[in-house]
Amino acid sequence: MSVFTPLERTELEAFLAPYGLGRLRDFQGISAGSENSNFFISLEQGEFVLTLVERGPIQDLPFFIELLDVLHAAGLPVPYALRTTDGEALRSLAEKPALLQPRLPGKHVSQPNAHHCSEVGNLLARLHLATHEQVLERKSDRGLDWMLSEGPSLALQLPEQELPLLRDALAEIAALKTQIQALPRANLHADVFRDNVLFDGTHLAGLIDFYNACSGPMLYDLAIALNDWCSTADGRLDAPRARALLGAYAALRPFTPAEAELWPAMLRTACVRFWLSRLIAAESFAGQEVLIHDPAEFQRRLAQRQQVSIPLPFAL
Repeated sequence: MSVFTPLERTELEAFLAPYGLGRLRDFQGISAGSENSNFFISLEQGEFVLTLVERGPIQDLPFFIELLDVLHAAGLPVPYALRTTDGEALRSLAEKPALLQPRLPGKHVSQPNAHHCSEVGNLLARLHLATHEQVLERKSDRGLDWMLSEGPSLALQLPEQELPLLRDALAEIAALKTQIQALPRANLHADVFRDNVLFDGTHLAGLIDFYNACSGPMLYDLAIALNDWCSTADGRLDAPRARALLGAYAALRPFTPAEAELWPAMLRTACVRFWLSRLIAAESFAGQEVLIHDPAEFQRRLAQRQQVSIPLPFAL
């Protein structure tokens, strides 16, 4: 179970009391997380999610709180920090920064179809449009600079036959870095995977886990989402799903010529980011009862993205 910091009922009850939401009925750890400790909390006045932030600088937490307030005000189905009766949003529990948020309805989709992907594209465009005119600045701690600095050392862990794939991808990122950073920007979720999206029937009911959110090129966020939602088991892109996601996105935010040109490279860059981070997680949590995603999944996807046959709708 991916709960790094277990909680006792008495300390949890003391933490929850200032919210004025009634008595604690039940709580349980959430096994799906891979970086933070999350708990389902059942109180007399509703269902909630408690997050203990395990990774990342504490000084960034006000950014996450402000971003989610902005997105919630824009009508997006996102969690947001609840305040205590004294107005506190960011608090401490078990010596960790802690946030209490409403529990969104719905469940994860493991086998998405074109409709699911269309819903994701629509939501991602709405997220970007909500912030692109007034971006809340936060540099990703796993952005291009991180990939270029960490990639060479992590490559030493790889089998020799996989080295050229990563080496060439890192060289491409270095060559295109300035162009990528000049693309249209907004606030990004930067982790729109299937396990961070909730569907209530056929309706997308929630986007959760914003702890990788940052400012940056909107196209990068789109590439991250498409690589997960539209990939087959062997890493290839499924054309109907990909076109549904891209079409729904473009219907709200048209692409620029520069984005169309860099689209194949951005798909590869998004693969590199998660290949590297999963290699780190696999090494850091080896032997522990923590959910570890397979790094090879993104190695396969990167191999398949050497040729990209599905352009942005702008380029059709």
